[in-house]
Amino acid sequence: MARPALTKKRLVGIDRSGGPPPETQKGQPLRPFTIPNLVSYVRLALLPVFVAMAFSSDDGRSTGAALLYFAIAWGDQLDGLAARLTGQYSRLGALLDPLTDRALVLAGAIVCFHFELLPRWALVVLGVRELFMVGLSQYGLRKGMDLEINMVGRWAVWPVMFAIFLTLLTDSWVADASLLLGVALTLWATAIYVQDGIRFAKAPSSST
Repeated sequence: MARPALTKKRLVGIDRSGGPPPETQKGQPLRPFTIPNLVSYVRLALLPVFVAMAFSSDDGRSTGAALLYFAIAWGDQLDGLAARLTGQYSRLGALLDPLTDRALVLAGAIVCFHFELLPRWALVVLGVRELFMVGLSQYGLRKGMDLEINMVGRWAVWPVMFAIFLTLLTDSWVADASLLLGVALTLWATAIYVQDGIRFAKAPSSST
């Protein structure tokens, strides 16, 4: 099956028509040694460095930690760009990318909760949602269903990461507002995932 032409919109991830690459689907080889996966490995390795830098500060605010957080977050775009440029899609990459993003969000939320940099109730909601998604993803995989990231879920991660990045630099209402927007989008995305899971669960019985 021929790949769609690599247009500018497809290159930057705006055009996702045609569905996920076949190499990322269930049953395909993991292919751990690819350039995009290398980017994800580096992102994961930098997470404990970020946490250590943030906790070594007096109040949780650290320019170095904020810049490192930004770099790890931007790595999400870098590995996607690398995959589209090289064509090195893999099953492991499809599993590793959302896991890395969730780990980054949770790491930032832990730092912000500890130092009370953002509303704690919103951080708790965010943390519970991420843990719920881990469980839902595992359940889906056991049942033979891949929970593909929906567009709302893609949008939701950015205001959350921006809120954490900004509050690591300075105290601002913008960070609080961005977090609340991200939490709202996150809960919306979660509702879509649950609906998809319910439809998948009902499909076998409805077809008999």
